[in-house]
Amino acid sequence: MNELALLTVSEMGEADRMTIEGGMPGIDLIEAAGRSVAASIKERFATGPVLVACGPGNNGGDGFVVARLLRDDGWPVELVLLGDRDRLSGDAALAARTWDGPVGEMDPERLDGADILVDAVFGAGLARDIEGTAFDFLSDAKARVEQGALISVAVDIPSGVDGNSGAVRGVAVPAALTVTFFRKKPGHLLYPGRQLTGELVLADIGIGTDVLEDIGPAISENGPVLWRDQFPRAGAASHKYTRGHAVVSGGPMTGAGRLAARAARRIGAGLLSIAALPEHCDLYALDAPGAIVLPAPDLPAFEAILGDTRKNAVLVGPGHGLTGRTREFANAALRTNKAVVLDADALTAFAGNIEGLSRNISGPAVLTPHEGEFERLFRGLLGSKLERARAAASRTGAVLVLKGPDTVVAAPDGRAAINSNAPPWLATGGTGDVLAGTILGLLAQGMPPFEAAAAAVWINGAAADRFGPGLIAEDLPEIFPDILSEILVRATSDTKASSRDH
Repeated sequence: MNELALLTVSEMGEADRMTIEGGMPGIDLIEAAGRSVAASIKERFATGPVLVACGPGNNGGDGFVVARLLRDDGWPVELVLLGDRDRLSGDAALAARTWDGPVGEMDPERLDGADILVDAVFGAGLARDIEGTAFDFLSDAKARVEQGALISVAVDIPSGVDGNSGAVRGVAVPAALTVTFFRKKPGHLLYPGRQLTGELVLADIGIGTDVLEDIGPAISENGPVLWRDQFPRAGAASHKYTRGHAVVSGGPMTGAGRLAARAARRIGAGLLSIAALPEHCDLYALDAPGAIVLPAPDLPAFEAILGDTRKNAVLVGPGHGLTGRTREFANAALRTNKAVVLDADALTAFAGNIEGLSRNISGPAVLTPHEGEFERLFRGLLGSKLERARAAASRTGAVLVLKGPDTVVAAPDGRAAINSNAPPWLATGGTGDVLAGTILGLLAQGMPPFEAAAAAVWINGAAADRFGPGLIAEDLPEIFPDILSEILVRATSDTKASSRDH
């Protein structure tokens, strides 16, 4: 997990502080950061005129180092500073002393003639909206970048992007390249910050990973390292009952339920039953001969199906419609202590009644809203996407999957994972139903809810990326076998390597 850890602004400050207290001078961290940025620029761009824009803090100190190193390598470099050089303090002042060239005022006209802007004005810790001189300068730079007249390279994060939320505080210049240090920040992965970050380079500047043990970060980038140890693996003695029996509550819009059922089976559930209205049973059966289709004309029939103790995971919502039946079936599933996924209409059915939903959660539960469903369910809950997802998970006691291009998976205990592998062609009808079914299938195999949700989100993103443009929801489960093989082969090789090390 350490390699995927994301650090909030305050946690990154702690990492810096502990490193300095451990004996590394702060100026050495700034020098290492500057070297990393300069090296990344030289690797990617042809020598040309550079304008380095420095702010009054340590981010600006990094900029002074970048300017010196590029100039020493023969790049034509100019430097501008927000504020007065004589008012710099601490390590930023020490870094500024290493630059013996002129220091100009932060005037938009200084951008004339520059091919590259090194944006070292503000770092991830910016706590207020940009205004005044910095706003004017960065607004002009933004316009030039959008016109294709300038390339921006951001130090740590594009100035104006909130490191915790990804929100833009007034203005931010889209970067072609961002170089950050030690660990990524949530704002690098959350929109709109992610869109403004460009290529993201994570640089080692000498901070030891041991500081993470004291910090204990709860937020991570989603990826197999996060959940691979919990991923289900069929053994030689496995059979269909040991791999779990999932139940999809099939609604009258049968396509959604069929997509979810297909995904649950493809991800490895040993058995899958579809509980449907009698008049829809033939549609479900003809589509999936490997599924068990059971008539559920009313709530008692559905409860009888769930009474089978071998059935251990239930999905309610896709294609259900906004009816009393939907809420009744959702509540019945939640009361069983089985693992439950609520998606789509089963979420909207509780709009304005989050307390009623929370009271009925008695076992592992995963809620999978998109932004519209989230707003209807958690009316008035404010904050960044990450903050809202974590608050909703804490409030309900369920794992919350707040979907989107930067899907956030949050657990009631405060853990959260931000997904970053979803390609744009995943934005098509039915992919949410496939995701819900994928989570269901992993829960049926005994995977804990947070890890199951995070794994399902990542696997769907990986499958969509593997398929490419032209993807439709039906394609996703057919790519799962390739993705699963890679996950399980990597896990096996890692286990063997670990055994050899011991």
